Amino acid sequence: MEQVGAASDAELLSLHVGGDPRAFSLLVERHRDRLWAVSLRTTGDPDDAADALQEALISAFQRASQFRGESAVTTWLHRIVVNASLDRLRRRAVRYTVPLPDDDTKAGRALIDPTDRLGQREDQIAIASALAALPADQRDAILLVDVEGWSVEEAAAMLDCPPGTIKSRCSRGRAKLAVALAHLRNSPRAGNQDGVPPVIPPRGEGTRG
Repeated sequence: MEQVGAASDAELLSLHVGGDPRAFSLLVERHRDRLWAVSLRTTGDPDDAADALQEALISAFQRASQFRGESAVTTWLHRIVVNASLDRLRRRAVRYTVPLPDDDTKAGRALIDPTDRLGQREDQIAIASALAALPADQRDAILLVDVEGWSVEEAAAMLDCPPGTIKSRCSRGRAKLAVALAHLRNSPRAGNQDGVPPVIPPRGEGTRG
């Protein structure tokens, strides 16, 4: 046990692939706190974080043979956890702010009032469908920045790409959502004379916590 416990992350993963029953548990024990922090930071909810982390660890356990050593094991695990956490965000996305912009300003981000009972279900289906239709990279950037309120820099760190890439993905995604959800902006449920839903900034942009 001591010899296995002293193995590197890559060695533990290799031992796991080779059938060692202890190796993966030791790897998880070594990094669980950090991975939990990543999941909690991304989802912002302890229950979602716990579920996402469990799903991520199951995925890593099953996909260990696919690790090619092109990055650190911790980077590989981090990405799996982020993906599982983002999947949780996608499932709950329609509860929060959804961008319906004419441009990239805060005024282009709008909220479909969750207390509006008339046609709320139809609106939710439309929003979920519009988000699902976006390319995954654009959808994830919008979920983190516009829906969850992370800063561009924080989203870039989570998705392992430059901040400029996040800005570009958000811009393209917002433009597509503006077209896909234009009918909601002209709906009587929009709540103002211009037919635009009540505008609020995303949750705590840059100061989420």
